Amino acid sequence: MSTARTWAVALTGVDGHLVEVEADVSNQTPEFKIIGLPDKALGEAVQRVHNACANVGLDLPRRRMTVNLSPASLPKHGSGFDLSIAVATLAASRSLPGRAIRQVVHIGELGLDGRLRPVAGVLPAVYSAVQAGFSHVVVPVANAEEARLVPGIEVHGAASLAEVAVMHGADIEVPVVEPVTVDAADAVHAELLDLADVIGQDDAVEALIVAAAGGHHLLLSGPPGAGKTMLARRLPGILPQLSDEEALEVAAIRSLCGDPVLTLDRTPPLEAPHHSASMASLVGGGSRQARPGAIVRAHRGGLFLDEAPEFQRAALDALRQPLESGRIEVHRAGFTASFPARFQLIMAMNPCPCGNYGVRGAECICPPMAIRRYSSKLSGPLRDRIDIELQVARVAASRVTATERSMITTAQARERVVQARAAASSRWAGTPWRRNAEVPGERMRQGALRLPSAVRMPLDRALERGGLTLRGYDRTLRLAWSMADLAGRGSPDSDDVGRALFLKRGLLA
Repeated sequence: MSTARTWAVALTGVDGHLVEVEADVSNQTPEFKIIGLPDKALGEAVQRVHNACANVGLDLPRRRMTVNLSPASLPKHGSGFDLSIAVATLAASRSLPGRAIRQVVHIGELGLDGRLRPVAGVLPAVYSAVQAGFSHVVVPVANAEEARLVPGIEVHGAASLAEVAVMHGADIEVPVVEPVTVDAADAVHAELLDLADVIGQDDAVEALIVAAAGGHHLLLSGPPGAGKTMLARRLPGILPQLSDEEALEVAAIRSLCGDPVLTLDRTPPLEAPHHSASMASLVGGGSRQARPGAIVRAHRGGLFLDEAPEFQRAALDALRQPLESGRIEVHRAGFTASFPARFQLIMAMNPCPCGNYGVRGAECICPPMAIRRYSSKLSGPLRDRIDIELQVARVAASRVTATERSMITTAQARERVVQARAAASSRWAGTPWRRNAEVPGERMRQGALRLPSAVRMPLDRALERGGLTLRGYDRTLRLAWSMADLAGRGSPDSDDVGRALFLKRGLLA
């Protein structure tokens, strides 16, 4: 009897779990069996491994071969275990030295001809290997560039199983094969748009800057053509560049989605799903393996929901948990997957189904009941989690035809946002929070940061008469602090609180 072992990675959400791949060859009835909760794709690895080994000149013996994936209680999915199963089986049959593979992580799918095919999720898998203390990983050559984005580990890219076998000491000839590659043209790069193109919406531009400075959620309401989408798509340009850790988180999510990851993109992402999107496509899902939804792909960036009332009510209400916690959990019968989902929500809506209610010179054909039903599609608890609600009007013709541009550019707005976030980060040093929107309300209502009663008076009055909930009270306080940071003040004054109250619900002190 001969055994050998190597390592692979099982992904549950963005969390990777190291899996010990044990192979045993014994003198019993010939059979090849994989145990340890494999799914159907992983169970089919038996035939892929058999054919790949034969086609590179490493025939497996006709004996009983058992591969155990430990821990056996952890569900394993996909074809990324092929390479580790093949290497462990070859070592158990004495075709490879067993010692050479014990401290190496192997990730990759095998083709029948022995070539290595790229798999999704290599970046989070390699990151998990580093966290577990491994220093060597073997991946398909198409995933090598992505794997090298993770510091602290030596990455070996291989085009075929024969190349991996020779790397571990096998005495065979490596055939010349055409490596399986990914199309670099599929990589998506964010298009940075300039705020200077937005004309006649100075209040909306300033509200967008306040939202970016504090990480606040924003609802834009106005008729079609008022520039709501134009404003939302300029959010990534005014957000600070992602740090190394944040860019790695975003790249790991893109890797899970199967997108090619060639570099660490420092631009915050912006996701804009269509209003026909289902709840599963927004929050993520999958019966056997959890896949990220739009809110996860928007992590560290923005999620833009155009025509928000047209989304399914259940899909919109599913946003409430990640808006509060910054994470989303996908529960299934066999597993629970947790994804990071700390994003800025921007919603846009018309004043009525036809879009002409209250628009000068336009005729609204919607009955009053339809208008009420349309606005009520955004539930009260969801709207209570929105920091800024802003009415946007159409731009006058005189301003559209003028040659002047907006008074502020994207570069100028980003500089203001960076300075405001630096002030907030300094204030919250030594805490888990870096943006004002993340800070619990009690920290702003109590202790050294509590505002004087004269400054808080408009807020207290709105809370007493029912114009604000306690959650809305806290969100208005956070807005006021973001405005003070943008203005370079040490704490909010009465004007900041009054303006924040107006932006929260259009309430006048």
